[in-house]
Amino acid sequence: MKKLLLLVLTIVLSACATIANAGETKSELEQARDKWEAAGISHYQINVFVSCFCAFNDEMPLVVEVKDGEVLSLESATGKDLNPTNLQYYERYLTIDKLFSEIGNGFKSEGSNQGAADKVEVTYDETYGFPTTINIDFVEQAVDDELYITVSDFQKLP
Repeated sequence: MKKLLLLVLTIVLSACATIANAGETKSELEQARDKWEAAGISHYQINVFVSCFCAFNDEMPLVVEVKDGEVLSLESATGKDLNPTNLQYYERYLTIDKLFSEIGNGFKSEGSNQGAADKVEVTYDETYGFPTTINIDFVEQAVDDELYITVSDFQKLP
């Protein structure tokens, strides 16, 4: 009798756990990342426009070729020479995988103990799931700390 009761209790608890998990939905970020990963694109080119109160705005947009998560080439779409010292400010936004990571960690300030940004708004590509626009407000009460990232002209490469 104890074995039967234990078996019934196990089945009931398992069913409850399954029902509870069935009600959970993936976040918009998780759904977009799943769509991107399912597409299996390892070689692509994008234009990345990083806009802020920054010294490198005249270099934007950037044309970035990525293969297997690594930047193969980087140039300004305007033909302007890139200042190598500016790379440190935008290199964390140059691949789709890096953008997903930044969104996932809430755009925490790099190299500081400061928490995630106060506000992050993202739109995703309907076909492949990659982020197309990201608006970040690091401190809502501060002025001139916003960062805007636009990904455009996506091309899947062979």
